[in-house]
Amino acid sequence: MTTKRVASVMRTEILILRADTPIRRAAALLVEARAAAAPVLGEDDQLAGFLTQKDCFRSALHASYYREWKGNVGDQMSREVITVLPEDDLIHVAGMFLSHPHRVFPVCDAGRVKGLVHRSDILAELIRLG
Repeated sequence: MTTKRVASVMRTEILILRADTPIRRAAALLVEARAAAAPVLGEDDQLAGFLTQKDCFRSALHASYYREWKGNVGDQMSREVITVLPEDDLIHVAGMFLSHPHRVFPVCDAGRVKGLVHRSDILAELIRLG
């Protein structure tokens, strides 16, 4: 069994969004960064939500029909966010990916975002270990 921790595989150079960012800008930033998702920080720099590319689809479809983008990140983001800790064991987090449909989890410590861990990061490490 591994004693590897999330901190050893998490991505620390990540896109960070704010709730008041226009959704069109946020969608463009996600695409430009080739990011599946981004944490959304509140005024206190604590995790306030999480925005995925999928969350942007409703606004994008609306804009493609009406030629008008509406709303901001706060309108589309998930507010109930499942997070992991930097010290969490990779096997534990692998189990979380099996139990949830998510492809990425924010890594937080005391409410502060430290990075992201993707399902592919965990899978790659399990392949290396096995």
